[in-house]
Amino acid sequence: MTILLTGQNGQVGFELQRALMPLGEVVAPGRSTLDLADEGALRALVRELRPDIIVNAAAYTAVDQAESDRAAALAINAGVPRILGEEAARLGALVLHFSTDYVFNGEQDEPYTERDAPDPRNVYGLGKWQGEQALARACSRHLILRTSWVLGAHGNNFAKTVLGLARERADFGVVADQYGAPTSAALVADISAHLLRQYRRDRGVDFGTWHVAAAGMTTWYDYARFVLAEAQAAGIPLKAGPDAVQAIGTADYPTAARRPRSSRLDTTRFCTTFGLRLPPWEEGVRQVLEQIFESARWSQ
Repeated sequence: MTILLTGQNGQVGFELQRALMPLGEVVAPGRSTLDLADEGALRALVRELRPDIIVNAAAYTAVDQAESDRAAALAINAGVPRILGEEAARLGALVLHFSTDYVFNGEQDEPYTERDAPDPRNVYGLGKWQGEQALARACSRHLILRTSWVLGAHGNNFAKTVLGLARERADFGVVADQYGAPTSAALVADISAHLLRQYRRDRGVDFGTWHVAAAGMTTWYDYARFVLAEAQAAGIPLKAGPDAVQAIGTADYPTAARRPRSSRLDTTRFCTTFGLRLPPWEEGVRQVLEQIFESARWSQ
């Protein structure tokens, strides 16, 4: 079995290289060998490789920059899934694609289910929603996994930002009125491998869109405090501990892109269908932090 993996340098893509390795030959071209914005080159690669499975972890993830770089963001987040879907349909291949809580407007009090209508409020979310639609239209054999607040030991994320701030400042503010579940890239990758293993075994996997996120919920503020408490317990030298973090409102931290107030995803349908348990968000964050703390950057 041949698997084409895009976005190998991202947080999820990095973990996917590990998780997918036992399933077959994983071909993961980097940016130096494949320009995803080059439609011709992308189509040529798929036609030459003829993969059995395409895993698309590539995304334009600079949420605020996307507001002013709309064309480039939509080309990657909406255009690439369409192209991969069209080429996969020609081959009879499966496409596994990753999306985001940002396809929703964030105004709903209850966690979002797969049945709730997307209503993105920023360019990043719009591109991801358009990408979902384009893939579904182009290729019936598709799995779309929506997740939220991804973090990993590889790449940039909120936890690393908080640690960086705490090393430089005695106190700082973090938004306390946005809700979600930090989800480790390793968890997303392992779930992906499980689904693909099931597909390879009996092709009985249920195609469509699924919500995959760690269990529980928190705010960015409480998430930051958790990160710093873990850092203190690990003996990491910091100027700011958890009690130095100040709770602020979204209005106090203006950004170019509007963020959803609620990023909570209901994973009941996924867990029931596939018989899986999604661990509490604290478990995944703690595991990622352990890896970060072991690195030279945070232990010096």
